[in-house]
Amino acid sequence: MKKPETPLADQPSVIFGSKMADLLVAYLNQLGVEYVFGVPGGAIEPLYDALARSEREGGCRAVVARHETGAAFMAEGYARNTGKLGVCCSTTGPGATNMITGVASAYENNIPMLVITAQTAITAFGRCALQDSSCTGVNTVGLYQYFTRYNTLVSHVDQFEHKLIAAVMSAMGSQSGPAHLSIPRDVMASQLTVSQVSYQLNHILDKPMLIDEKAVSKFYSELSNAKTPVFIVGDEASVAIVSILNLASLVDAKILVMPHGKGLVSPYHPLFMGVVGFAGHASAKRLLSDPKVDLVVAIGARFGEFSSNAWDTKTLLNGKLVHIESTESNLTQTPMAKLHVRGCLATIFSHIHDQYRNDPRHRLKVVARTEQEEKIAKLSDEEFSASLKMHFELDNIQAYNSEATPIKPQRLMRDLPRLFPPHTRYLADCGASFAWATHYLHPFDRRLTGMRGRAGLFNISIDFASMGWAIGSAVGTSLAMKETPVVCITGDGSWLMSGQELTVAIEQKLTVIFIILNDSGYGMVRHGQALTGAEVTANTIAKVDFYALAKAMGAPGHIISSPEDLAQLKMDTICARKGPTVLDVRIDRTEAPPISMRTNVLKLQHA
Repeated sequence: MKKPETPLADQPSVIFGSKMADLLVAYLNQLGVEYVFGVPGGAIEPLYDALARSEREGGCRAVVARHETGAAFMAEGYARNTGKLGVCCSTTGPGATNMITGVASAYENNIPMLVITAQTAITAFGRCALQDSSCTGVNTVGLYQYFTRYNTLVSHVDQFEHKLIAAVMSAMGSQSGPAHLSIPRDVMASQLTVSQVSYQLNHILDKPMLIDEKAVSKFYSELSNAKTPVFIVGDEASVAIVSILNLASLVDAKILVMPHGKGLVSPYHPLFMGVVGFAGHASAKRLLSDPKVDLVVAIGARFGEFSSNAWDTKTLLNGKLVHIESTESNLTQTPMAKLHVRGCLATIFSHIHDQYRNDPRHRLKVVARTEQEEKIAKLSDEEFSASLKMHFELDNIQAYNSEATPIKPQRLMRDLPRLFPPHTRYLADCGASFAWATHYLHPFDRRLTGMRGRAGLFNISIDFASMGWAIGSAVGTSLAMKETPVVCITGDGSWLMSGQELTVAIEQKLTVIFIILNDSGYGMVRHGQALTGAEVTANTIAKVDFYALAKAMGAPGHIISSPEDLAQLKMDTICARKGPTVLDVRIDRTEAPPISMRTNVLKLQHA
């Protein structure tokens, strides 16, 4: 592959070809997008031709997934960890419909994504062409309208550039999410009508660092007067997490995280009291129930079922709440809050932090905190490690420390951060995997207040909760962070849906460790049925040797049945390997995951 002397992002007029598809790829190169994830086919072939030309020049290239849903999950993982546009594509008909679940998941999680689906040639519309998905066929544009920020058919060459720009701007707008372009093959393969790109997208997409100054002033007053504040961190707080944690230290605010914000805060932070919501910690719920708490500040948070303790009005969604957001739609979930603060989170918290430090009323506290931080910074690694202490509670500490065989899932989650390097990224799949990891997996590094990457050390996708999400997303995450080990925690049910994406990780030489919780069943379903008094049915999976399956696909693997098996792994070798590894973990299937919040909701719904 030829490497350009000047980065392509600094060469906005470069188009490597003469087709309309080349114009699309030129804009992706302008944005610094490195990969387009998808599955090829006849109708989408002009785009793959353009990507081949781009790759020869050191630009954006194709990554071929094994299923279109996996392609969308890969694009999501890449976007989440780079802040760039995630791009996925499919051919017409079943290719476009296969991708729907992944796109819907990105929509629920506000992930900026450009989704390109092909159409048959316009001249074939309405003539029963192969895989017809025009308005006279399956109508994929009609299907995509319900889970995209922008959705259109590019029916004429003259529309191409304008609609592409509109799609990118919509995807990366204040409420980001997927934008869908459905492009007929003949339009994509048409001759260029322009000699160079017309727009500088990087300038257009620059977001203003605006804040609601009046609301920020009110928030400062509320915070200054609060005696017992609590901060609740969601995943969108990642852009301001350093300022948020520093401010929490200055005002002695206890810190909670929603499940999707978990990887942003060290579990050993002296103010951290655990996860609130699904699979959360009793210490978090008890803190919010404390009548002494007079202010609850939610930051970059979506209050869905899983993150709000099932819409708990007694401890969370009440008049103590201040909701601070850059995504205005999230504010619609908290009309009962005493104050809504809109704007750029980084600007808001930098402003509040500086204001607090410069306020004479708080001078003594600022000095004391500064001295404490300096003392911590001077500790050796050994002294620092010895000082670490968790300040929240786990449900089952016995299982967490158990030496039993088969290995307890609680013990597995305990040991993973002790075995992998501190900068490792963890993704937990939907189902029991997510519940176990949310409660018992606690990634950490040397920093108590520092930035942990754009998406933090721990990623989940809970709002749409697609099984197999983590498998594809781990591939995209690893392509975004090539020097970082990525751990994908998934279940045997999810693996049987999407495990073929392992071969993409092999092909791309990615350091992804796939950990399969093998209990020969749909664990969350099985234990959920037991906890709700439902019929115990349809929850088993035939025993599968995932170690042998991985070996057949070309990846090394290990069978883990006990804590000793786990401890004997040569983790340095695994993490240095340019390729994936599969751990087939035979867990104790009798252990029930911490899913009582969800089962209580189901009980009420069926009462």
